[in-house]
Amino acid sequence: MSGRDRYSRFAPYVPVAERRRKAEAKAKQMAKSGRVLSPVRIAGRQIATTFWGLQWCANLGTYSDYANRLPRGRTYAGNGSIIDLQIADGKVSALVMGSSLYKIEIIISGLPAASWKQFKERCADRISSLLDLLQGRLDKSVLEEITRRPGGLFPGPREMKFSCSCPDGALMCKHVAATLYGVGARLDTSPELFFTLRSTDMQELISAAGANAAVAPAGPSSGDLNEDDLSALFGIEIEAAPAPKKSTKAAKKTPPKKTPGKKAPAKKQAAADKIKASPKNGAPSKKARASAPAASPLHRPSRS
Repeated sequence: MSGRDRYSRFAPYVPVAERRRKAEAKAKQMAKSGRVLSPVRIAGRQIATTFWGLQWCANLGTYSDYANRLPRGRTYAGNGSIIDLQIADGKVSALVMGSSLYKIEIIISGLPAASWKQFKERCADRISSLLDLLQGRLDKSVLEEITRRPGGLFPGPREMKFSCSCPDGALMCKHVAATLYGVGARLDTSPELFFTLRSTDMQELISAAGANAAVAPAGPSSGDLNEDDLSALFGIEIEAAPAPKKSTKAAKKTPPKKTPGKKAPAKKQAAADKIKASPKNGAPSKKARASAPAASPLHRPSRS
């Protein structure tokens, strides 16, 4: 039985504060019964702030057929109405609080195998690491391939099927729209779920890049993390390693080696001559030379 058959008119409007209170009370009740919930909590007016979340929401904005429903859904997502959102292979399930608690299910077609293969062939060798892929730190040409409409990785409206337990008979009600924006918020914290939703394996991009690198000339790697990358990833400031200190001690001078046959300096030579002429070296003193008798030129000492 359709929602219009069950209700003679739409349920009355519920103020945001009351809807939030009811959502929190219902979530506590379900948690006590053992149900594990994964609510969507959005701080501020912006649904998403990272590459995958932002691009998901931007892609929703191109669904012109649902232009009158999407703004209401965005409001619901932002005021805490989604008390549970689960993402599986090609499927999104959610519980959204409106006038009552409604159950939403969205089926998303997997990315066609041919399209995925072509994307890997065109872009895999330009994706250096899974970290870069999940953070959206990619070459401009790769980003254009991912976000290209149509033909990129994001789904179009015809690749989705919606269902909601609310009485609204529209194909996309505000609860479905809220769930779609909730997916964008979830991709902010878990970007890997995008590839789960599109039934693809992101590891294949890195494997393909490795295969291409095996036959390509080796080049500098861009996958290593520098200090700025680590700071951005972990939210901390990393101090640069201190530069080695220069030694303040003067270098010990070694005396120059004497080269054989090289003439000594004049001052050193004079000092050496003075030492040779001193009495200690056997030379007669002036007093001894004065008292000694002069030798006769005809007298020669006899040899004994």
